Amino acid sequence: MNFEKMIDSYGESLMRLAYTYVKNRQVAEDIVQDVFIRAYEKIDDFRGESSYQTYLYRMTVNRCHDHFRSWSFRNLLFSDKNYDHKRQENSVETEILSKTVHNILGEEILSLPLKYREVIVFHYYKEYSINQIANILEISSNTVKTRLRRAKDKLKEKMVDKVGDQYG
Repeated sequence: MNFEKMIDSYGESLMRLAYTYVKNRQVAEDIVQDVFIRAYEKIDDFRGESSYQTYLYRMTVNRCHDHFRSWSFRNLLFSDKNYDHKRQENSVETEILSKTVHNILGEEILSLPLKYREVIVFHYYKEYSINQIANILEISSNTVKTRLRRAKDKLKEKMVDKVGDQYG
């Protein structure tokens, strides 16, 4: 597979995946670019034990985890907390009125802890099976099921708080 075809085939889905982890478009683009370069350099190392897409997803997830462990991320996290505190001064009512339920749900998914967010994205947006998710994340299928259940419970609770019982 040539480099351009790899980008055309997998670029958008890897970008969405990386963004759900890092919540920053520029960082997600950097991660995906790094994944493509590494995948292309190591194309001969691909053993074919899974689909190439699963292989790229695994590389992207690993690269996102590397980003969270990096010094630059930890340094940015501290400065972002100060910014977020200033942003929260808007009234909740104003924000709810200006957003649709779909946008609120998307934001709530992005606000979930990473271990819940990743299983939600793979299961509902990528439509992967429990076993496929377990393979990509290198965890047991029972752990995937537990995380899905807990993530749905957290989302339901958040949605009821934000938009009321009719959407929860």
